[in-house]
Amino acid sequence: MSDTTQHTHGPNFGRHVADCPRCAELKAGAEPVRWNRPRTEREQTGGYPTSREITEHFAPGSPHTRGDCGPVCTFGDW
Repeated sequence: MSDTTQHTHGPNFGRHVADCPRCAELKAGAEPVRWNRPRTEREQTGGYPTSREITEHFAPGSPHTRGDCGPVCTFGDW
């Protein structure tokens, strides 16, 4: 759960509501809550590769396309 002030209304999809304390904070420049933050550390992904690591591994000219993985790619199996 977030530590921010709660809205006093239901979903409003980015529109500010008068008399709502959280909407007033956002209007004043408060950072919005980010639920799906990018994961950069292996521990945060439960041991799985990040989407950036996957993209880099399978990109043109990458270890995968050069065949550095061997006959069976085991990328992500750590």
